[in-house]
Parts: sequence; C-alpha cells; structure tokens
Amino acid sequence: MNNLFFLLEKEFKQIFRDPAILRLILLMPIIQLIVIPLAADYEVKQINISVVDQDHSPYSRRLTDKLTASDYFQLVEYHNSYQKSLETSGRGETDIILTIPPNFERDLIKENKNTLHLAADAVNGIRASLGVAYAGQMINSFNQEIREEWVQFPRMFPLPQIEITSSNWYNPHINYYLFMVPGILVILVTMVGSFIAALNIVAEKEVGTIEQLNVTPLKKHEFILGKLIPFWVLGMVSITLGMLLAWLIFGIIPVGSYLTVYVFGAVYLLGVLGVGLWVSTFVDTQQQATLFAFFLMMIFILLGGLYTPIESMPEWAQWLTKINPPAYFIRVIRAVFIKGSTFMELLPDFFAMVGFAVVFNFLAVRNYSKRTT
Repeated sequence: MNNLFFLLEKEFKQIFRDPAILRLILLMPIIQLIVIPLAADYEVKQINISVVDQDHSPYSRRLTDKLTASDYFQLVEYHNSYQKSLETSGRGETDIILTIPPNFERDLIKENKNTLHLAADAVNGIRASLGVAYAGQMINSFNQEIREEWVQFPRMFPLPQIEITSSNWYNPHINYYLFMVPGILVILVTMVGSFIAALNIVAEKEVGTIEQLNVTPLKKHEFILGKLIPFWVLGMVSITLGMLLAWLIFGIIPVGSYLTVYVFGAVYLLGVLGVGLWVSTFVDTQQQATLFAFFLMMIFILLGGLYTPIESMPEWAQWLTKINPPAYFIRVIRAVFIKGSTFMELLPDFFAMVGFAVVFNFLAVRNYSKRTT
C-alpha cells in the first residue's frame, strides 16, 4: 500500500510539473467544447439558389420572394436562361436551380395545375437533399396559399377538416446544443481519460523511467492503479468543467441528477482508462500510441451515435456499437440531460460500462505482466 501511495505522489507531481499535460487535459477540452458545438451544426442555411423565371408573372415573382424571404435560401441570380444557371452551378456558385416555365400563371389558373423544375448540385449530397426538401415545402405552402385565395368557403364549411398539432417531448424548442454538447463532452472525456494516460506511460518508456519501476517491489496491479487513479481524478475534473461550461456558455443543465452523471462518469472513466493503459502495454513510442489513438477515436466518434443515430446505421454497424464504450455514455448523458432519466432506468447501460471497465483493466494488467516477466 505504501508503494502505491508513493507512486501516486510521483504521478501527480509529474503531471503538475509538465504544463503541456495540464494544457492537454484542461485547456484543450474547454476550447473544443466551446468551438465544436458552434461549428458542427446540423442545420443547413444560406443555400444558394438560382431562379430561372421564364414567365415573369406576379405569381412567379411571388414564389421567388417567398423562397428568398426565408433564412434557408440566398438568391444568387434571377434571369430566364437555364444554361447560364448550369454554368453557375458548375462553378460551385449555386446549389439549386428553380425553373419556372413560360405561361406558369396562365396555365395554373386555366388548367388548375402546372409543373416546376428543381435541379440540385449533388456534390454535397446533404446540402442538395435538404435544399430540395426545403424548396418543396415552400412550393407546397405557396400552392396552398393560392388555392385558398381562389376558393371562397362559406361561413359554415360543411366538409370535415383534420387539424394536426404537434409537440416535441423533452426538447420542445429543438435546441441543437442541448443534444450535441453532452455528446461532445463524452468524446472529450474519452480523449483525456484514455489516450493522454497512454501517452504518459509511453513517454516513460522512451526516457527509461518505467524500467526503474519494473525492478522495484511494485506489484502489477499497484502499477496499473498508480497510473489509473491520477487520470481518473483529472477525468472527473474534466466532466465537472464540461458541465460548468455547458451551463455558462449554452445555458444547459441536466434535467436529471448530477449524481447520476458522476456515477456513470466514474465507471466510464475506469473503462476508457483501461483502454489507454492496455494500448500502452503493447506500443513502445508516442508516435505508435498516437496512431492507435487516432484509429480508436475515429471508431469511438463514428460508431458512438454522436453525429449519426445508431438506429440509422446498418445492422452490422449497430452490432459494433455494442462493444463501443462511448456509445453507452453518450446515450446515458443525453438521457440525463434531456429526459431526466434516473439511475434505475439506465441500469443496463451501467452494467455494460462496468463490464468494459473490468475487461479492459484486466487486459492491461495481464498484458503488462507478460511484458515484465
């Protein structure tokens, strides 16, 4: 026990002696938690649109005004040449081309129907699909407006009407930050809790101090605990700073209990620290550790449900998320922040995270003993 105490003292002194580690652990997550939610926005706005108006009627101008009055579209050009708009699209200056045919207003009034043409630059598939969807909704709204102008309903309208009203549970204002900030906090805690710990151990290998530890009476589990506990403490500090920033910058506080967040965070950190310690046992340089970190972080982010819903992934990818620790903590912290879920409601995720902590730390101890016997 005394050996463990002296090792912990040495680790904390080493961490606080190196300002680069402190910047990585504390300053980097703060900056990223502020910048990433502001930059990585799901909503697509300012879609460049070209209107090819071959009718120049009141209706065509009214439809153009309706599109450009919204925040979603920005009018790039307005003329009657489709070929010219294609050239503009080829230069990447416009995303969508709306073509209004000749006699649009006359045929619409006379025949009660007409056709518009929408063409989208699909190099950016998300921007193109959302732009076409937004434009389609506005055209349908325009169509409804003019139909209501034509038809004069009696005061007591005899036909039944169905009115649809909707309400959004848990996130009534569809606040993007409320959904994204907790998930980004998980990724940052993962980065601090696992890979910086791995880099710390590998750095000791490179300078040779770990060999001095190997010849001491220090037991294998004491070595792992001595490396795990300091970064576990700093990881809990990172969670606290992250929640404080979420409140100060974005006005986000958990609907559920802070205690639930800390309990799950404590167990989750044990798991990801085990990943970092395990990685450190079979790499010899910081460059190798960085490459492993990059590979695992890509998997953690892309298969964690941070940006893409797990339910929308292919079935094989959904199975992979079951062995991805961040996927569980992202789901947990969003449930606590947004829905106010309790510990008992999240019990299956808790058991899964305990399993990750046990498995990865066991692998770290086992692999370290192989390298030192």
